[in-house]
Amino acid sequence: MAAAFRRDAPPQPDFSLLKRLARDQLIFLLEQLPGKKDLFIDADLMSPLDRIANVSTLKQHEVDKLYKVEHKAVVSSSDKAVGRVRRYKIIFTPQKFFACEAILEEHGAFGDVSCDQWDFHLLPVDDDIISLELPEFFTDTFLAGDQRWVRTVGSALHLLHSLFGPFSKVYGIGRIAKMVYESFRIQLQTEETRTRGDAQIGNVFIIDRDVDLVTPLCSQVVYEGLVDDIFRIKCGCVEFSPDVTSSEKSVKVMLNSQDKVFNEIRNEHFSNVFGFLSQKARTLQTAYDRRRGMDIKQMKTFVSEELKGLKQEHRLLSLHIGASEAMMKRKTKQDFQEMLRTEHSLLEGFEIRECINFIEEHINRQVSVLESLRLLCLLYGFEHLLTFSSLRTLGLIQEQQTTETLSAVETRVRLTAGRLTEAFSSLAKKSNFRALSRRLNLVPKSEDYDLRVPKDMSYVFSGAYVPLSCRLIEQVLDREGWSGLEEVTRLLNRHEFSVTGKLSTNQNSQRRVLVLFLGGCTFSEIAALRFLARERDCLNKPILFLTTAITNSSRLLESLVQNKV
Repeated sequence: MAAAFRRDAPPQPDFSLLKRLARDQLIFLLEQLPGKKDLFIDADLMSPLDRIANVSTLKQHEVDKLYKVEHKAVVSSSDKAVGRVRRYKIIFTPQKFFACEAILEEHGAFGDVSCDQWDFHLLPVDDDIISLELPEFFTDTFLAGDQRWVRTVGSALHLLHSLFGPFSKVYGIGRIAKMVYESFRIQLQTEETRTRGDAQIGNVFIIDRDVDLVTPLCSQVVYEGLVDDIFRIKCGCVEFSPDVTSSEKSVKVMLNSQDKVFNEIRNEHFSNVFGFLSQKARTLQTAYDRRRGMDIKQMKTFVSEELKGLKQEHRLLSLHIGASEAMMKRKTKQDFQEMLRTEHSLLEGFEIRECINFIEEHINRQVSVLESLRLLCLLYGFEHLLTFSSLRTLGLIQEQQTTETLSAVETRVRLTAGRLTEAFSSLAKKSNFRALSRRLNLVPKSEDYDLRVPKDMSYVFSGAYVPLSCRLIEQVLDREGWSGLEEVTRLLNRHEFSVTGKLSTNQNSQRRVLVLFLGGCTFSEIAALRFLARERDCLNKPILFLTTAITNSSRLLESLVQNKV
């Protein structure tokens, strides 16, 4: 631990500054409407807003009532005030688009409201993770070809550069990554940028999600990833159901580095979690047992200095034990181990016939539509998601009307089994993934892998697969550029770039690395890169994460289904 205090270690970026900036601007906008006011909030903004300015903060600035925007009429307290002049303001975040004002004008409401923009670009969800909370970025950009969010991300990068830069090097790969960098560069040129003190972020890596669509389709097996898959982490918060809390109520819990129990298991392979939690329980019990034999003075010190912390740790330990037990039960019901073996075989390209049989059985049993889609994508390639629409037109994949209770997603994309193998046999084409896997050693040679003492990033997928995105980042940072990776970039359709920062010639290798994921990042990738940082002198070169949103296989496929792929 002594290395943590080395003088050449870079200062830790204080991301709480981002919250303060966003809160101050929101308050400024609210105070432009003096007096009591009602605030109508888009449903998707409820959780992010709560992290920036909670209810008590809003009340202090005369927000009387809060309403969630829904497709139904709402009568607010302000509307009931007879004889008063009412004023209306629409605040767009993170960016105001011309189309919004055009729609207001089209409906004759433009003159009745004032429009403003809340530059809420970045939400720190932990010490090393910042999210733009733009889950729509993936489908809007990579599916619909809508580039409206490019400038938003460029502005976010510009803000980080202003507060924690300047950046020494910027590396990137992907068509959108190039566009984001260009937007960032233009903003640098048009505005005088002043950085605060020493540079706290040195190198930046920008990567398009569609460069690696395999990783988010794989089942997550690190603890934080599993919690996200099953309970859904939103803005760093999770709601544990009654089967976790052993009560009649659900409990919301913040999952970040302040939770000492969670912080020690978040990046661990799930098979190691129970052992750690058991040891933690014994340690806590030992700490409680020290009370025996204490005199009055010692007991007073224990109560005032230790007891509150022990109780809090005990409460969190109970929740994580409950969560682990609930996840184990659910995964056992889903034949999770057999699912993982099928995934690993698909990644290795072996036993394909057995994989197809498993997928067909999975479909016949109607276990999960999204799981079936996910496995089909791993089998035939993600690009064939777009062929489902054509297959549906031909009648090879059909919607089924049923009286059973089904979710909207299940009803919309119920797959007809039986002719699947025949239907896809003519569509399957050679994927670049196999060639990339060989060149980057994404699938380690089959051997016993000790998950208790992982030796590389593949531990996040039980030693079977190194995330393509993480391997790319590792290779580029090690080589300080794309030299020697020409064949890899060719297989990835090029669009790679490397730019040396103009504002600073300091190439201090100790500076932190910021990785920007465009289109979402999984907790598995975060865990893998944290592992890489620890193995590569983590105290002096940790990795920070900036993402348009946290994603996983369910979120990704649901977004495509909702967009009627």
